[in-house]
Amino acid sequence: MGTRTHKRKKVSRMHGRKMGTHGSGARKNKKGKGHHGGKGMSGTGKRADQKKTLMLKLYGHDYFGKAGITSRRTQRDKSDRINLKDIYSNIDSLVKRGVAKVQKYGGYEINLESYVILGDGNVEDLKKLGKLTIKAKKSSNSAMDKIKKAGGEIIVSSKEDSKSK
Repeated sequence: MGTRTHKRKKVSRMHGRKMGTHGSGARKNKKGKGHHGGKGMSGTGKRADQKKTLMLKLYGHDYFGKAGITSRRTQRDKSDRINLKDIYSNIDSLVKRGVAKVQKYGGYEINLESYVILGDGNVEDLKKLGKLTIKAKKSSNSAMDKIKKAGGEIIVSSKEDSKSK
């Protein structure tokens, strides 16, 4: 007797069964692409682990993940900031680190070129330090006013100033 070359399909043998699944269990098991997804592009969504390799081959690694417009909160200036009251309270440590130098005629020369100077602080406290000369990346208007009232100055070295010269 020879070997059988063609096996009869289950469709012809499982006519009267419930739900018409022909012995394959749940209906999703007969979809054609494993247990998930289906045929074609179905199952290639956000959490498409079952077809991830297919999507990476077709579209590359940019297919998955976030893209597009971000909120304004994420676009804010992330440079370091320091308040005038912090400069006043930490003047000794600034001198020890070499950021601030004591001037001969009294006062301090402070190099904070990577910082933005903010105006939270007291003018009377700043007057106790003497004349302050602060080099900074940027400065708020209130910080400028308070340093001027205390008899000092803030030298702003921003990129916009260097472009205009």
